[in-house]
Amino acid sequence: MKLVVTGATGGAGSWIVDHVASEGHDVVGVDLERPPGERENVTFLAADLTDQGQAWEAILSQDPDAVVHLAGIPRMGETTGTETFLTNVESAYHVFEAAGRTGADVVWTSSESLYGMPFAAEPFLPDYLPIDEAHPQRPEDGYGASKLVGEELAAKTVRKHGISIASIRPSWIQYPGEYQAREVAAAFDPETADRSGNFWSYVDVRDVVSIVDAVLHADIDGHEAYHAMAADNYLGRPTADAIETVFGALPEQCDLGGEESAFSTAKARTELGWEPDHTWREAEDETVEGPAFLDG
Repeated sequence: MKLVVTGATGGAGSWIVDHVASEGHDVVGVDLERPPGERENVTFLAADLTDQGQAWEAILSQDPDAVVHLAGIPRMGETTGTETFLTNVESAYHVFEAAGRTGADVVWTSSESLYGMPFAAEPFLPDYLPIDEAHPQRPEDGYGASKLVGEELAAKTVRKHGISIASIRPSWIQYPGEYQAREVAAAFDPETADRSGNFWSYVDVRDVVSIVDAVLHADIDGHEAYHAMAADNYLGRPTADAIETVFGALPEQCDLGGEESAFSTAKARTELGWEPDHTWREAEDETVEGPAFLDG
């Protein structure tokens, strides 16, 4: 396939570029700046995807089979909420519309944050556990709202152009040997801990790569959303017990066993044949070389 990957020098984006290039695909990697190094099977372009002209040229001129859209501001706190919302929505609008005009299917990173809990002023309990893709979406922040709008734009693009778009909703992405989540776990005391809006969920970047790969090889009709989370929490404690202690209650409907993630990945397992392969227990201290083109 010929692929355009946006956010090509970012955390997950660089790993995805490296993987699809290693599979022999012809890749165009787009980001605000080109990386210092090169990669076989990859052409790197610098472009600002909030600018319609640059976004459309970067995609339409390539006539790709698919677009993997990971560019954007990845969380609250890096800039203002307004800038986060506008950047993510504008880039998604331009990328989706360009993909639709050239007939390219899309897989992009939405987020668990669209449910509203992660960046809420006061993180709240979900309606039920485990959380699935049908859970109500109630974001209070610019980032979560940008992903909610992004998925509406995805649905709009599907209706207008007849392409397929998969919205991947990952949890906190971790990198082998650099599991920041475990620093949080080391300091965790359930009696004094702050509420976690993602309920201590996470996902290894390699599992993000594998779910994107699964989507690229799947036959998806229309717009579909899929969770991407590790099977367990990163605390090494029973999930329901941790939630009940920290939040003071559990949803009336709670069907969590042991350290099971608060987010269900059953839909991805059933429809894509995808399951997370990595857990913090083996990945926390694992040595894995990242994408070499980032280092020059």
